[in-house]
Amino acid sequence: MTAGVGGAMVVGIPREVKEGEHRVAITPDGVHELTAHGVTVLVEADAGVDSAITDAEYLAAGAEIVAARADVWARAGMILKVKEPQPDELGYLRPGLVLFTYLHLAAYPGVAAALLEHQVTGIAYETVQHADHSLPLLAPMSEVAGRMATQVGARFLERELGGRGVLLGGVPGVRPARVVVLGAGNVGWNAAWIAQGMEAEVLLLDKNLDRLRWVDQIHQGRIVTLASNRGAVSRAVVDADLVIGAVLVPAGRAPLVVTEDMVRTMKKGAVIVDVAVDQGGCVETTHETTHADPVYELHGVLHYAVGNMPGAVPFTSTYALTNATLPYALTLAVHGVAGAIAGDPALAQGVNTVAGAVTHPIVAEALGRSYVPLGAALSS
Repeated sequence: MTAGVGGAMVVGIPREVKEGEHRVAITPDGVHELTAHGVTVLVEADAGVDSAITDAEYLAAGAEIVAARADVWARAGMILKVKEPQPDELGYLRPGLVLFTYLHLAAYPGVAAALLEHQVTGIAYETVQHADHSLPLLAPMSEVAGRMATQVGARFLERELGGRGVLLGGVPGVRPARVVVLGAGNVGWNAAWIAQGMEAEVLLLDKNLDRLRWVDQIHQGRIVTLASNRGAVSRAVVDADLVIGAVLVPAGRAPLVVTEDMVRTMKKGAVIVDVAVDQGGCVETTHETTHADPVYELHGVLHYAVGNMPGAVPFTSTYALTNATLPYALTLAVHGVAGAIAGDPALAQGVNTVAGAVTHPIVAEALGRSYVPLGAALSS
């Protein structure tokens, strides 16, 4: 059963299996909204338990609780997830399935290959994009990750955890920590905002001068803004206690902004938090880590590079994510992919794969694959 009442797609919500991932793709209110429009919603048993949402709450909202993960994937026409399919989920992929989740295919080419091989329609939260270039489904998790980045960095600066033993805000008579944030988008601005609120000395770098002007107007000089270039970055990281990488290229691989030579110049016990790691990372020396084993030391610098940071605060993250994704999920479930994107160019930007073809030009370039226009792929 992949279609429900009135031809609407059956929506499946599996429990997330990525290490340290405690979010779930929908709240009970989200389920209620879908079922009110005739959509059948299948929720894997205990899918929401780590987000403090019980099966009983989903049942009360109109969902069907399904014991076996395989049944959720098999019966659903659209799978609604939080993170990209993990290796033990790839066997559930099949032709015609719609997968709506964070995909980050530029960083996970193996997942891209599986979606193409199984002819899955892959719709990525992170590439849904309005005409003004805003990313409505990336924004809420960027806000969470940005705020967490400062919190995490402050914790790992503690000596017991391997850091320099620096208090982020200092105390009267003692200089506070210097926090360098690379990128003034949603992640970077939120990270800088929290760091400034903790009374750290904050430098925010970006190539977009208009964005820096906006930050400066809001914070009235409490965050130092710098135009980003190789020389400015190199000088900034030398004296940094905490470096937060928050550089974004929508749909593409993050550019390398901090080189290994720059890392070598940093203070011993300094901390790097590379939030861009789920897009390949913007620091040359980072590789993805997990919540269970989040940091490693290289050149005397602690590196934190967890690819699903918001998964550590699932209650907040799940509700924030559903607030953003629900209107799109509802449109897809009721009208199908072709019908949904016909009236929503932003959602069309989210479609990454269709029928074995890559339908997003930046994703195709990042993967080194041919690009097929979305209309042609849907009509093939």
